[in-house]
Amino acid sequence: MNKPFPLAIALYLLACGLVSAATNLDVSESQRQALGIETQVAGSAATANSRLPARVEVPPAQIRILAAPVAGLVDMLAVVPGEQVRRGQVLARLKSPQALELQRDVLQSGAQATLWRQNLQRDEQLFAEGLIAESRLQGTRAAASQAFAQQAERSRGLQLAGGTPGKLGDSLALVATIDGVVLEQSAQLGQRVEAAMPIYRLASLSPLWLEIQVPMSVAATLRKGMSLKVVNPALPGKLVAIGRSVDPLSQSVLVRGEIHAGAEQLIPGQLLEVELDSQAGQGVQLPSSAVVRHAGAALVFVAGSAPGAFAARTVSIVGQGGNMVRVDGVRPGETVVIKGASGLKAMLGESGGQ
Repeated sequence: MNKPFPLAIALYLLACGLVSAATNLDVSESQRQALGIETQVAGSAATANSRLPARVEVPPAQIRILAAPVAGLVDMLAVVPGEQVRRGQVLARLKSPQALELQRDVLQSGAQATLWRQNLQRDEQLFAEGLIAESRLQGTRAAASQAFAQQAERSRGLQLAGGTPGKLGDSLALVATIDGVVLEQSAQLGQRVEAAMPIYRLASLSPLWLEIQVPMSVAATLRKGMSLKVVNPALPGKLVAIGRSVDPLSQSVLVRGEIHAGAEQLIPGQLLEVELDSQAGQGVQLPSSAVVRHAGAALVFVAGSAPGAFAARTVSIVGQGGNMVRVDGVRPGETVVIKGASGLKAMLGESGGQ
């Protein structure tokens, strides 16, 4: 592979003895132009902490689907998306012939349970008097237990469907199962719906999750429980999960944050920006072209106070994403070479190999 032109010039100057292989370099204006050296102030707007995009999501455990328990006609809708609801509040009513069937089954099972309760009391009395065998009493007990279980099952089924035991009618009430907000309405008034068809989607909106796509190098520095900050509106949060798989296209990891305080200011599906605590206080961010390898170490070149003076400085890489790299060893405000660093490396005595 051919060496870049500025690097070739640096090698020529080194071979001719025009520069020395030292940690501190003095570069003339002509050499600087030949090497294509450009600098940038670390910690400026161009190297500030990067902000990561995030999407607001509702934790699945806080979502409830209010569905039609049986096929029927939507007779009443009491709320619309965006409204606050309370647990036990009637949100819709459904007219269905099956409601009458459920109520009939409850009444029948109740009558059977009453009959077997009386039979059991009679047989227990007869057995105590020695008038019947124990086997007959055991059979009565088994049949009574089955009748009681069937009554409880059908009564519970009617309650889940929104019906009231002991009250005949073709209307079923659908009630909210949590305190929350109506996110979505899936049925219209007068619509015929099938069993299990969603009517409303409800959710409790505190806390909320933030799903953040983080570069692999940054994700490696994160830990569960670390702090994060939503940029606008300014809200604090923390990391609750760090993904273990990498997106093959973006080479990023899904990180999940959680917002408690101020969650009411966010809307599910909203896109916003966050800053992770691990990005603050871990060096500065520079273009990856500012970092070169020399003798197994990562180097950057920092401009000195005198014109043309540059010092090679060993740094440690704490994060990398795209064409940017985050390093420790450079202070905000220092001027760093971001183009031409390979040429300066050659002037240290390296021939450009990694």
